[in-house]
Amino acid sequence: MVLGIRMRNNMTSGSVTTRLMRGDEDFGRMRQLLIDTVRITPVGFNWDVRRLDGQRFYDADLQANHLLNRPVGLWENSAGELVAYVLVESPDDAHLQVHPDYRYLENELVAWAEENLGAAGTGGGRQLQIYTYEYDALRQQTLAARGYAKMEYGGMIRHLRLGCQPRPAVELAAGYTLRTTQPDDLDDCQRIADLLNAAFNRTIHNAAEFHNFARRAPCFRNDLDLVAVAPNGSFGAYIGIPYDAANRWGIFEPVCTHPDHQRKGLARALMHAGLLRLWALGATDASVDTGDALPANAFYTALEFTEAYKGYSWRKWL
Repeated sequence: MVLGIRMRNNMTSGSVTTRLMRGDEDFGRMRQLLIDTVRITPVGFNWDVRRLDGQRFYDADLQANHLLNRPVGLWENSAGELVAYVLVESPDDAHLQVHPDYRYLENELVAWAEENLGAAGTGGGRQLQIYTYEYDALRQQTLAARGYAKMEYGGMIRHLRLGCQPRPAVELAAGYTLRTTQPDDLDDCQRIADLLNAAFNRTIHNAAEFHNFARRAPCFRNDLDLVAVAPNGSFGAYIGIPYDAANRWGIFEPVCTHPDHQRKGLARALMHAGLLRLWALGATDASVDTGDALPANAFYTALEFTEAYKGYSWRKWL
């Protein structure tokens, strides 16, 4: 259970004030902070635009504005510029998005998250988890000082500088065809939902959420949304490559193969096709969140995504 929201309007060092997110105008400013900090922070330090777009637009009901289901704290400087914010993705987590010039605020961000976020744990009480990369000494130090413990589970983000890398060949298994998705066709959207549910062992995905995301998310590009179609017309594999045009950065999410079509090289073929399309657009970088599963990371290593950044969840009982 979330405690009563406590936003402090006190002035901090550098005349920074805090308030709650109000709606889509703030969403645009939150998104711009992510774009502005890509080139001045390590890979993965803040969310990519796809992740924030997904929180807002990957929903069957866009009027509900999923982002506002839990409090989102914003920090603004004396010029009214957004310099940091804290939001949630799951009931018991908090995610800090910070301009690197304002990292001195991080202890305050974590304190706000502890007051306003978190969820009931299995043994009673509340818990809060904050994901942190191994390269981030400051955030690890802040969390340790506040009583967080590093968990054994985490994830990985991988980065590829496209540059002059050799162009791969697209080799698709016999009988399969490659095409872009058709998000205005609800039957196509349903096939995407069915594939996601099967590939990730879920039941939550539906046609409407993909339809809305494709129509409304700024990062979505239909020419970078690819499926491998089986001889019987079903979808064997799917990759989406949301695109951060300002930074010329492709974000592979998701990458998945239906269990009935595995071990045919379909995901590899789609990845290669997607990379070729990124080069044709003039993209400079690509990244993919891989989790910590060994087979997935071996797959991306073979695809030359060899710049890898490991992170872990840190947890505190409140």
